Amino acid sequence: MHHPDDLIALFNHCFLQSHQTILAYGQEEPLYQPQSPDQPYHTIFFAHGFFSSALHECAHWLLAGQARRALVDYGYWYIPDGRNAEQQALFQQVEVKPQALEWILSKAAGYRFQLSFDNLNGPIEAYEQFKTAVMQQVASYECAGLPARAQRFHQALLGYYQRLKMA
Repeated sequence: MHHPDDLIALFNHCFLQSHQTILAYGQEEPLYQPQSPDQPYHTIFFAHGFFSSALHECAHWLLAGQARRALVDYGYWYIPDGRNAEQQALFQQVEVKPQALEWILSKAAGYRFQLSFDNLNGPIEAYEQFKTAVMQQVASYECAGLPARAQRFHQALLGYYQRLKMA
């Protein structure tokens, strides 16, 4: 029921014409590449063909401002698992809003959301703080509404997956 090809079709339908941006299968790591002479569209590559990776990378793009969308990977750094406490705190700060939006998008698609602390050796207290911050951001989005692009994609997911559910 949940295939990345459906997300690709929905995302591209929503944003190909208006933002010259596409969602596409990637390799080992996700990557956002802005449009260039060699690449006619801004491209969001998600990892391993995973539905959840596609939703997560969409959330980053949906929240990124115009200046960030002009930069490879929105100008962010990525340090893999094994971060020190300071690096993990910065990761969590950057990830609260995208993961909250991913949670909302997952729910719209009827897909189980999995919080990504992305640090297997991190302290449980930090995980709980991160989870609380993400949940508070979800509540904030639900109360105040989603940013325009996020709302557009959310509506597309709801329409598609609710229709499948009824079929």
